[in-house]
Amino acid sequence: MGVLSALCLLPAALPAPAAAAQPASQTPAQSAAQSAASPAAPPAGPPSAAAPRPLTSGEARASARLAAIRHDPAALRAFFRALPKGGELHNHLSGAVSTEYLIVLAGEQGLCVDEATMTAVRPPCGPGKRPAADARTDRAFHDKLVRAWSMEGFPAGQSGHDHFFDTFGKFGEVTWSHRGKLLAAVADDVVTQNQFYLETMVTPASEEAKQLAAEVGWDADLARLHGKLVAGGRLDRLVAEARREADEADAEFRREAACDTPRPKAACRLTVRWISQVSRGSTPERVFTQMALGMRLAERDDRFVAVNLVQPEDWDSSLKNYRLQMRMLKHLKGIYPGAHLTLHAGELWPGLVKPEDLAFHIGEAVNVAGAERIGHGVDLVHEDDWRRLARTMAERRIAVEVPFTSNAQILGVKGADHPFETYRAHGVPVVLATDDPGVSRIDISHEYQYAAETYGLGYRDLKDLARASLEYAFLPGASVWQGNPTRDGYRLAGPCAHDRPGADTPSPSCRRLLGRNLKAQVQWRQEAAFAAFERRVTKV
Repeated sequence: MGVLSALCLLPAALPAPAAAAQPASQTPAQSAAQSAASPAAPPAGPPSAAAPRPLTSGEARASARLAAIRHDPAALRAFFRALPKGGELHNHLSGAVSTEYLIVLAGEQGLCVDEATMTAVRPPCGPGKRPAADARTDRAFHDKLVRAWSMEGFPAGQSGHDHFFDTFGKFGEVTWSHRGKLLAAVADDVVTQNQFYLETMVTPASEEAKQLAAEVGWDADLARLHGKLVAGGRLDRLVAEARREADEADAEFRREAACDTPRPKAACRLTVRWISQVSRGSTPERVFTQMALGMRLAERDDRFVAVNLVQPEDWDSSLKNYRLQMRMLKHLKGIYPGAHLTLHAGELWPGLVKPEDLAFHIGEAVNVAGAERIGHGVDLVHEDDWRRLARTMAERRIAVEVPFTSNAQILGVKGADHPFETYRAHGVPVVLATDDPGVSRIDISHEYQYAAETYGLGYRDLKDLARASLEYAFLPGASVWQGNPTRDGYRLAGPCAHDRPGADTPSPSCRRLLGRNLKAQVQWRQEAAFAAFERRVTKV
């Protein structure tokens, strides 16, 4: 399966910012409960069933280093860049590519730029349009494109929400093809950031799905609608087209990253999986068709693992059809139980939508659609009976994907207003993510440093956040950790219980666990990177 099934063999990872480190012997729930500062934060979270873990000598060194450099910006940046940071679970491929690289690709593809809207369009470049390749030599034009296609230099007082989402339409023509090139660039960045795994969102067989939806039309009877899609092998033909696209992208990736040469790029070492994204603002028949395609694809091609809904949650069509879409997912999950589900839900805030629209989105995603992870989840405390919802998420181990910068840019939510501490205090698993790092102009190191400095996280907290991003990844196989690590702390599972995490020579029973389970293998590599990081942390 080429690079998509390769394992990361990465050097030590990224650094972590410092701020009033929490006692590293606490579990995440205990630590978060103690440091919660949000006005909406709940009472202290439930006590952990596990006894506090003492710091290892390596963790003590890393904690001391983090405390010592808390007022040194350059040293903090280096620390967080070197800190091993697990996996990237909330990532849109087109928005993850650097804007500078998009401009290069636009020139290579011979595209034009509409100077009135700064939108990439196909040639010829008539009046009011100029070749994108001009950006190679015209710095002012290049910089104007960067500002139009990203949040770079975005002026205060304007709508970050609108500018953020508008960028995708402006550079969309650039990312319509060459998925392999985009992945090569993003994967190289992920490895450089000392991460070990990537789940990234794309829209498979987009035009073909649109055509099939138009042919079939809408039917409120979801069972009958699904039957129309599969009749005559129509949905299977979409699956075949999506797999053909993936094969083409895989081949292009390997060429771009030089994977089959004596000097492969770092991207070749990364384990990657695709998530099929669904355009929630589309017609009901198109949304259902994309959902069915993504879920059928996840059961038939292990490069694809899950389905997600994208586009703004506050659009009129998104709000109108939200409950219907959750019912669609529930129905299809019964047909395709092997497909995972992670949903953008609660990417809302007072003032953006009416109060009644803040009351149910996360709850419907969890209790109706059966989401296994939630993306953003920012409006948690505005949901009906939100404390019960948080307890449900903790009990079911439904993780929240938190991209701090994206939440700040789109919703204006940050610091104490963000429910990060509230989730942690309730024992809900939390993983840090970037969302669209190319558009946002950040990287995952920035997000870890922001978390540490804003919420007073210590080294053990950061380490467990990185572990959580692999624990709740949609990788096949058993985990190297036992039980519920968010509640009880990260303790090696039985076969590896007497091993040192990340050891070069695990015991025979641990080797058998690792040999059978891709998830455990990637987790073990991260533990080895943590050991290396903690040995050399004073030099970071």
